Amino acid sequence: MGFLDRLRQGPPILADGAMGTMLFAAGLPPGRAGETWVLERPEAIAAVHRAYVEAGAELILTCTFGGNRARLQRLGLGDRVEEVNRRAVELARAVTEGRNVWIAGDMGPLGELLAPLGRRTYAEAVESFAQQAAALASAGVDLLYIETLSDLREAQAAVEGARWAAPHLPLVVTFSFDTHGRTNMGVRPEAAVQATRQWQLTAVGANCGATLEMTEEALRRMREADPEAALVAKPNAGLPRFTESGLVYDATPQRLGEFARRVLDLGVRVLGGCCGTTPEHIRAMARAVRGEG
Repeated sequence: MGFLDRLRQGPPILADGAMGTMLFAAGLPPGRAGETWVLERPEAIAAVHRAYVEAGAELILTCTFGGNRARLQRLGLGDRVEEVNRRAVELARAVTEGRNVWIAGDMGPLGELLAPLGRRTYAEAVESFAQQAAALASAGVDLLYIETLSDLREAQAAVEGARWAAPHLPLVVTFSFDTHGRTNMGVRPEAAVQATRQWQLTAVGANCGATLEMTEEALRRMREADPEAALVAKPNAGLPRFTESGLVYDATPQRLGEFARRVLDLGVRVLGGCCGTTPEHIRAMARAVRGEG
């Protein structure tokens, strides 16, 4: 069964958890982007993918959240967009070869405001997203996954760029709700789902976010605004706090499993984890998807 058929009529799809959290645990220095290890330590990226697949994930995101030119330029890799994205897809494909696992080309925001609040024009944003989408598509991803958005104009630019570069691929967009039930640019869940309905996306949802409760409420409001939308839930593992050993998130795998059961009741079709989540969290979600415990 293909991704679209499964999304529409099969059981919910279990996605992976955090990439950055796992890479930091493997030694990635704080503040260093995971995309650098796509080139420098590919075995570490592959190990994260493998751990999530073994935990039950059927959909894994490439290590390309910051793989657009705007972000890569700040790493000194602005001229290697195609190489970084292609290599990331190859790493994911090597791990999933022979398995029933879909590969999503991960695309995060540009990391800067669009004009007039910032310097980046809308046209430049479209071009940057299109370049990344083209690289991911040519490398053979099964779908494009645009995540952690907060601005509807940037979301539209990302969708326009992705559609221009790869009109044949399913397209998923998720927003991060973390400020009184809105994104940090003031977008309400209802506005997000209504806009993305006009863009005729494959699926829409919420990822990251301040708390599990806020992400759950955003999904509830999305469902009320559009009963037919295919929803995606990929929350953080609760709230982060700093300890002597580093950043720790407060949601246990059990709590993520309980969250999973609640949002599945809302009709969520794709379920996974964002910052702070690990293979143990995904195993707990897998049990929820299977209706166990």
